[in-house]
Amino acid sequence: MSETKPSELKNDRFLRALQRQPVDRTPVWMMRQAGRYLPEYRASRARAGSFMDLCRNAQLACEVTLQPLERYPLDAAILFSDILTIPDAMGLGLYFEEGEGPKFRKPLRSAEDIEALEVVDSERQLDYVMNAVSTIRRELNGRVPLIGFSGSPWTLATYMVEGGSSRDFARCKEMLYSRPELMHQLLAVLADSVTDYLNAQIRAGAQAVQIFDTWGGALSHSAYREFSLQYMARILQGLIKEAGGRPVPAILFTKGGGQWLEAMAETGAGALGLDWTTDLRSARARVGERVALQGNLDPAVLLAEPARIRAEVAAVLESYGRGPGHIFNLGHGITPQVDPEHARVMIEAVLELSPQYHAK
Repeated sequence: MSETKPSELKNDRFLRALQRQPVDRTPVWMMRQAGRYLPEYRASRARAGSFMDLCRNAQLACEVTLQPLERYPLDAAILFSDILTIPDAMGLGLYFEEGEGPKFRKPLRSAEDIEALEVVDSERQLDYVMNAVSTIRRELNGRVPLIGFSGSPWTLATYMVEGGSSRDFARCKEMLYSRPELMHQLLAVLADSVTDYLNAQIRAGAQAVQIFDTWGGALSHSAYREFSLQYMARILQGLIKEAGGRPVPAILFTKGGGQWLEAMAETGAGALGLDWTTDLRSARARVGERVALQGNLDPAVLLAEPARIRAEVAAVLESYGRGPGHIFNLGHGITPQVDPEHARVMIEAVLELSPQYHAK
């Protein structure tokens, strides 16, 4: 696939903040900003027939990616897709049970299963994702930057070994401790697949990328470094660093990863995403000027009354303090039960309250 020609960005606040450059206010976007809390998303999904049919239809994936931008003054769009596209392309048979989340028909249950895996050729096997990226980028027409993403190797491995979501990751951790060489073999194939996948998204038009390490926080201190962080660092080293005459920043987000910020800052990521359990002020002091920070409002705050939402937004902004290098976001994805107007209150509070932290 040929590289998408760059369009002039009308709003590059998000990209500049990722590079710790001065901005007029704190940029804001939301993880899962296209999703079930929006009635227009639910209508699009019903039209598609299923979640994966929605992901595989470039026009509909573009439609739902742009829906939150029609409602809110956001500073970035994020590709609408799923983190489990890579294991699906590996032949594990991804499907979704209503109310139960993702499952695999062929989970990894033996050494032979893992040895049979091959690195995914994303432009061939996941061409529907690249079609969605290029379609979204064209329709955005420089309005805001487009973020591509992938799950981390460890997070993908948990679903592939467990066969779906898990509370305790018992099968995965049993393999990690009993057959570490097997887990490393799986993670290596996934790391190379994620690198290929993100680079394909960048070539298709993504202007920044994020690695979602949703389950890294379930690991012990040493296991996180060995089985999650080192593979994300490997991916970051292999990513395309510039496209369309601009740097392509990478954001690393480990939910529950606040204790590893210093190590995460050494990986080559341009920014670290923080969940709501880490204080931004202390995080900024710990990482210094090595990376930007993204986050970190508790998504549950959006269930509260507007006055409380504004107060919590103010607290997050005050916690980071003055100067560049902060992207406002939730500490995890927005939840389906949130009133869309409460998301608006949060976003408008960021727009109103953040300029004071960037005044010269």
